Amino acid sequence: MKTIIRNATIVNEGRRFIGSVVIEDETIQQVLEGDDSTQIYDTEIDATGLYLFPGVIDDHVHFREPGLTHKADIASESRTAAAGGVTSFMDMPNTNPPTTTIELLEEKFRIAEKNSRINYSFFFGASNENTDALVKLDRQRIPGVKVFMGSSTGNMLVDREESLRTIFATSPLLLMAHCEDTDIINQNIKEFKKRYKGQNDFPVRYHSRIRNTEACYASSSLAVQMAKETGARLHIAHVSTARELELFDSKPIEEKSITAEAVIAHLMFSTEDYDTLGTHIKCNPSIKTKEDREALRAALTNGLIDIVGTDHAPHLPYEKQGGALKAMSGMPMIQFSLVSMLELSDQGIMPIERIPDLMSHNPAKLFRIEKRGFIRPGYFADLTLVDPNGNWQVKEGRYYTKCGWTPMDDRTFKWKVRRTIVNGKTVYSDGIVVDGVRGKELKFLV
Repeated sequence: MKTIIRNATIVNEGRRFIGSVVIEDETIQQVLEGDDSTQIYDTEIDATGLYLFPGVIDDHVHFREPGLTHKADIASESRTAAAGGVTSFMDMPNTNPPTTTIELLEEKFRIAEKNSRINYSFFFGASNENTDALVKLDRQRIPGVKVFMGSSTGNMLVDREESLRTIFATSPLLLMAHCEDTDIINQNIKEFKKRYKGQNDFPVRYHSRIRNTEACYASSSLAVQMAKETGARLHIAHVSTARELELFDSKPIEEKSITAEAVIAHLMFSTEDYDTLGTHIKCNPSIKTKEDREALRAALTNGLIDIVGTDHAPHLPYEKQGGALKAMSGMPMIQFSLVSMLELSDQGIMPIERIPDLMSHNPAKLFRIEKRGFIRPGYFADLTLVDPNGNWQVKEGRYYTKCGWTPMDDRTFKWKVRRTIVNGKTVYSDGIVVDGVRGKELKFLV
């Protein structure tokens, strides 16, 4: 079956031009500048006035399955992702039970094969006890090993230096690290409890002073040091502070063994937003100052930040009640990642041509994903069409996350995702998710 997307503004590999894309079955057959009216196609999509991007690859999501499906699951959150122009995701291992054995990893793949609307893969979770399993991981199926060097993940915290060094020295896969120093955080909590005379919770605005810059930098710098000493490939997740940016280089991603991810929450919010959004923007690492946010935004174009993900982490409304300690950390963001980045582009934060680098090209390069992340002949047809004049308010529209809320409710976006195509098939179109479409397991080049 042949499909043509006509007269789109194509944004891909550093260029923006009017063109058409020919899809045959699952893959892109041709990328044409201008139009091509000499052939007959089974389906024609008129994209006049729309922008065509390679589908977003989100390297950092928490879809909550298994064990936490009261708030989200692979079926619901992949629908949400499709509505946001995301065509592939890589899910984190802190589920219930955590994905710290090969058997539990295989179970996730079975669930996704049945239920995921978009392409998928899953990180393996490192722990103090499973370092011997790392060498057994299938490098063609698994994007990396997640290492939690912070205190928010219960029994997945890797807090023994011997275990950390073994993981860094022996993992055949890229290590993706959550970096917050547990001792610093615990000391900060102790000091706040002393100040508040034994209270067990504090206003949420203090979250960023408990999980502060010092906690982030101490852990991130340790991870970078270990990576340099062992030669490990290291990807630091959700960098949230200006100081941490000092740890990274601005070289092309192909030349790096240590890379950095920013997530939408830290790019869109600052501590000033706690007064209006409260615990809705509580996440780990915490939302930081406006100055940190501006430094992260600048790093989108100076090469210090390599990838933008979401850290999509749904919780039910009652789980977000409380303050800096009791409210759960995380927020549902995946439906709004691409339109948020386009909004930042409109504000002059980055050229629009940079967005595919951060959200599609670089994830494909870093994780060595086979035939995805670019609008190229021979690649899978993972694409999204976006309207630059959609002008929609989130709370008046429709969103699909199972938890039923978002901190973006009061935002109006100029850009709107109109169509998402996965492996050549439309999975989302103008508010409708096509339930019959399923994604494929991502494959990684060794």
